[in-house]
Amino acid sequence: MERTYIADIKNNLGKPVLVQGFVENLRDSKYMAFIVLKDISGKIQITVEKEKLPELCPVIASLTQDSVISVVGTAVENDFVKMGGVEIIPESITAESIADALPIVRKEIPATKKRPGVERSSIDQRIDYRWIDLRTDENQLMFKVQTAMVNAMREFLIDRNFIEIHTPKLIGAASESGAEVFEVKYFDRLAYLAQSPQFYKQMAMASGFERIFEVGPVFRAEKSYTQRHAAEFWMSEPEIAFADLNDDMELAEAMIKYVISYVMENCKSELEFLNKFVDKGLLERLNSVVSSDFARVTYTDAVKELEKYNDEFDYKVYWGCDLQTEHERCLTERIFKRPVFVTDYPKEIKAFYMRLNDDGKTVAAVDLLVMGIGEIIGGSQREERLDVLTERIEELGLDPKDYWWYLDLRRYGGVKHSGFGLGFERLVMYLTGISNIRDVLPFPRTTGSADF
Repeated sequence: MERTYIADIKNNLGKPVLVQGFVENLRDSKYMAFIVLKDISGKIQITVEKEKLPELCPVIASLTQDSVISVVGTAVENDFVKMGGVEIIPESITAESIADALPIVRKEIPATKKRPGVERSSIDQRIDYRWIDLRTDENQLMFKVQTAMVNAMREFLIDRNFIEIHTPKLIGAASESGAEVFEVKYFDRLAYLAQSPQFYKQMAMASGFERIFEVGPVFRAEKSYTQRHAAEFWMSEPEIAFADLNDDMELAEAMIKYVISYVMENCKSELEFLNKFVDKGLLERLNSVVSSDFARVTYTDAVKELEKYNDEFDYKVYWGCDLQTEHERCLTERIFKRPVFVTDYPKEIKAFYMRLNDDGKTVAAVDLLVMGIGEIIGGSQREERLDVLTERIEELGLDPKDYWWYLDLRRYGGVKHSGFGLGFERLVMYLTGISNIRDVLPFPRTTGSADF
């Protein structure tokens, strides 16, 4: 018999069906047994009258939480059943796998008069048994939201004549800061895991592609233990030719609003669930982003505003500092009360390939900051002037010979261009209300990850 997903059960009322999934809950009494069965599409109650089906009693007695079963039976309506008013009256129940007692507690269990409460396992414990942790409603709904988000990004860019490319993840020189790369052996020489597809995106500009994007993994050997950082994560990276920083910001704002609107339209039930059980302000926040005009402020002016709050910060603000999460949240939540583009950063804290401004001190860089998360997009206008780019490389103590091909992109017909990188997982955090990046990565790689 062909399997029927639980979401399709209502289309098969009165018919024999085969459903398969995990046992989420089991109540086994003297005369009746009730099994809540879960598959990726939903949940359904299996109702067993033991006197009518004594042959099922042994298998029911063997079942445990998260055991995997196959059930053949008839789907019938029952107004007393909370899960959609439908239940399955089984003919047979096959135990495909009996689960041992689970090694983690996935959700906090509140105390009752009869039993004490049970705390949720720590995130480190849950990551050790990630495949078990991923079975929860919150996790599975979150990845459905992520799937819609990815589709929205691609749809947005492809509709605007962008070409999708896929670039190497093994590179010969650091694309961002040389101190934050993973070194790997590449045959008889040293190579690095790519921190960004930056160089290859710019090569595509020199190839005349004009509008490209990539969706793929990047790697940062940054020893950070915050809830927003990971050693391996995914980015959406558009690049546009004949474009300056203003063009870059316009594209980024339009894309963010499109993606959020798309997810809100196509994942209504998932977002309502997350709004109820994860973040009660989620829907209000997402609606406010779609309807607001993003603020724009230079780094210099942002620092002047933030200095007014220095007594409240753990890290004091000064011109030339790298803005911290508390500074970014202050800008979005207290000063502007909406998403903010911060532009024109000091050249010392940004990558060498960002276009040097006329003041000689700042570069045409931009970060998009959003409430609750901080930075979600980083971008810039790229330096297209060969002489200036060469000077910047030398300024940083790098050898221009290591970047010969990158410099040659300007030597044989270069083009002005801009682009940005959108952090996948941070946007998922924003769209779901999940506060820790390790919870939104299916199999996270962070500074503390030890088991692979």
